[in-house]
Amino acid sequence: MSAGPASAGGTSGDPVAALITARIRNVPDFPQPGVQFKDLTPLFADGQAFRAVVDAIVRRYEPGSFDVVVGVEARGFLVAAAVGYAAGVGVVPVRKAGKLPWQAVSTEYALEYGEATIEVHQDAFLGADQALIVDDVLATGGTLAATAGLVHRAGGQVAGMSVLLELAVLGGRDRLSPYDLHSLLAV
Repeated sequence: MSAGPASAGGTSGDPVAALITARIRNVPDFPQPGVQFKDLTPLFADGQAFRAVVDAIVRRYEPGSFDVVVGVEARGFLVAAAVGYAAGVGVVPVRKAGKLPWQAVSTEYALEYGEATIEVHQDAFLGADQALIVDDVLATGGTLAATAGLVHRAGGQVAGMSVLLELAVLGGRDRLSPYDLHSLLAV
């Protein structure tokens, strides 16, 4: 699926959104004072709920619309591996600086509460691979925008983006308007 209309996440009447909502743990002042961290590890620990979330992501995209899933460190790895397995495609990790063992392409970007650098192997996308980028939470959009830039720089194309939870008040969706962005739950 190429760049197209973005879709906001489910509502309380959506069963997948309800599964996510019931399994969010709010952690105040993490990783620094003033940040209300949305911890999805209770969702990942519930096999049936996690399966429902992964299946919902895979159903969102037509078969063959992506041939690799890109997972962003660290919780995005969990989602990407499961989506890749369910879709029968490979997985490409996007890691923090200095964590990849091969030649990498890197970029710096702003976070909700600081700055970071991420990298991908320079040969991660052979030819014009269509990449579905997945992560757990969309906040300001900095991580996903930086990841999309890395995909392009390494020779891939962004087929779409999918997140479990979108923090709509932070406006990350606006930053990602060129891409087909899907969230399972927007709060």
